[in-house]
Amino acid sequence: MATPSTRSDNQLPDQSGTTGPSAHTAPPGSPDGAVMSHRQIMEALSGLLLGLFVAILSSTIVSNALPRILSDIGGGQSAYTWVVTASLLAVTATTPIWGKLSDLFSKKLLIQLSLVIYVLGSVVAGFSTNPGMLIGCRLVQGIGAGGLSALTQVILAAMISPRERGRYSGYLGATFAVATVGGPLIGGVIVDSALGWRWCFYVGVPFAIIALVVLQKTLHLPVVKRQVKIDWTGAFFITAAVSLLMIWVSLAGQNYAWMSWQSYVMVPLALVLGALFVHTESRAAEPIVPLRLFRNATITLTSLASLFVGVAMFAGTVFLSQYFQLARGETPTMSGIMTIPLIAGLFLSSTVTGQIITRTGRWKVFLVAGGLLLTAGAATLGLIRYDTPYWEVGIYMALLGLGVGMMMQNLVLAVQNQVSTADLGSASSLVTFFRSLGGAIGVSALGAVLGNRVTHFVSNGLAALHVKADSGDSGGIPDVALLPQPVRGVVESAYGHGIGDVFLYAAPFALLSFLLVIFVKEVALKTRSGLQRADD
Repeated sequence: MATPSTRSDNQLPDQSGTTGPSAHTAPPGSPDGAVMSHRQIMEALSGLLLGLFVAILSSTIVSNALPRILSDIGGGQSAYTWVVTASLLAVTATTPIWGKLSDLFSKKLLIQLSLVIYVLGSVVAGFSTNPGMLIGCRLVQGIGAGGLSALTQVILAAMISPRERGRYSGYLGATFAVATVGGPLIGGVIVDSALGWRWCFYVGVPFAIIALVVLQKTLHLPVVKRQVKIDWTGAFFITAAVSLLMIWVSLAGQNYAWMSWQSYVMVPLALVLGALFVHTESRAAEPIVPLRLFRNATITLTSLASLFVGVAMFAGTVFLSQYFQLARGETPTMSGIMTIPLIAGLFLSSTVTGQIITRTGRWKVFLVAGGLLLTAGAATLGLIRYDTPYWEVGIYMALLGLGVGMMMQNLVLAVQNQVSTADLGSASSLVTFFRSLGGAIGVSALGAVLGNRVTHFVSNGLAALHVKADSGDSGGIPDVALLPQPVRGVVESAYGHGIGDVFLYAAPFALLSFLLVIFVKEVALKTRSGLQRADD
């Protein structure tokens, strides 16, 4: 194995891709900057990808199964939204904490702990008997998934230089795509089989255990020993602020009016908690989110862009499943198959752009193109109805997937390229945090919008048929296959129109992400990894 002759960040990588100054990080016991071969990196990366696969699977596998699950244990649109949002909320609130801990403790130990937490949450979720229990288990799953999502990015940055990272980020994008398409398909098949929906939660456990074993054998990173002090006060305030905001957004308009005393209490209180978090971070010795990072314009712009990407991204993965099952009457299995254009677009754009970035070192053009495609995808999906030809819906989904694939990993790359090793974990998790926050807020708010729109369209449709609505069943997730005609047509039309409106609301957020990345300054990618720079 070759040793680099120079430590310059600006030296271009060797054409071989496995030796030379572009080399990756030191292998076990080699803190002197000796390089890792491509094989060594792939061995360690395999465990990380398994962990990431598990994290994504935990959220996507229930998307097609939820209508059947909630029909079994009871629960309506609000419960549907909260089962999804609970996991996103936990990911959002814990991501910056996991990121900060990775700057202070063993990254390997932390990602293994994340896997253990995920396994515990999954096993108990399989025994759920009511929506409340399921939502609680999803919170636990989200804590583990938050660690897996954040730490995978941090460890990748520690092992591989920004210039070479595009090559390996493609593997992350591919894993995301496979888990996103595989999750709904697996979930749909399980629900339609004799196994039953509870196996949707058990099926990820073997993957998590395998990931634990692989990481134990292949991941060897040096641990920096230093005095640490965790900012638990800041962690509490950010968790409380985000949680209260999520509760308000998901319940407003259904359990109480948007302009009500509940809103007048919850919104100001969430803002106060957010202000207390900022105040705490400005004084903490080891802040969860170092506020000085926002002095860098790239970090500020990419964080805000990630917030808006999250809204459009999670709207696509969550509400399209409802569209195919409730507006088009498809089975959970077919619903997963019909979302393949979305995943194919994400898969192609993330892998191809990663390879091109590694060869050329240019990345901003893909952020801008991704923002444009994301906006186009969300806007065109706003035109769908229950009877829209599938080929049109497929094109719209592909546009959305292409946009997400171009932006998701490259926003993280842009940030990681501009921070010191000491802030690598905090900065990486910051982008993931804002993306999850946007997704959590978006799913909650858009879920509330969908519930209101569906109720409105169903009421109007039934009134036109001179059919009296059953007020005792309002808010429930219907099994459209059991509904008599023409009531079934009314419900399918309501969901088709309502989900189209959801994407129309999401489109302006996608446009904001496009406008923000236009102002991001392109900086040449460094050619040394985080651990190599730590030796300076």
